[in-house]
Formats: sequence, structure tokens, C-alpha cells
Amino acid sequence: MKPIITIGYCPKCGWLLRSAWMAQELLTTFTDDIQGVLLHPSDISGRFWVNVGEQRIFDRNEAGRFPEIKELKQLVRDMVNPGKSLGHSDRR
Repeated sequence: MKPIITIGYCPKCGWLLRSAWMAQELLTTFTDDIQGVLLHPSDISGRFWVNVGEQRIFDRNEAGRFPEIKELKQLVRDMVNPGKSLGHSDRR
């Protein structure tokens, strides 16, 4: 079964648009590899995190920053389709 990616974000911080843009990028890149992307408004202020299934792959509080989209695509790829080429977003 293909995983669902969940993006948790703080609506009070105004991070919905950032989360929606990241969801769009992931849906475009991983069309055949994921079931979908769920945007999850957090009850806790200042939160931003990304899960693939139940696995947390990024947490803003731990990293102290938001992920770059290139980095996020690499993290998702490594979980859902490690052999997939990301073109210009691949590590060099």
C-alpha cells in the first residue's frame, strides 16, 4: 500500500500556504509513489513536521528551521522509492 504523507503545520503562524506549496511539490514529484498528502493543522503553536506514514522525517522544532524543498523531496524519496531520480533535486 502506498503511504500517505502528512504535513503538520501551525495555522496561527500562517504556515498553511507554505504547507500547501510543499504538498503540491510532493504530489507532483511522487504521483505514482504515494497515496496522497494530508495537511494537518496543529493544536500546538509553532509546530511544523512531515511524516511518511507513521515515520516522522522532518520536525522544525528539532531542526530549528524549515526544510528546503530539495531536502524534503530527498527525504521522501528515500522512504517511498529509493531508486527514483529527482533530476536537479538529487544530491551531488
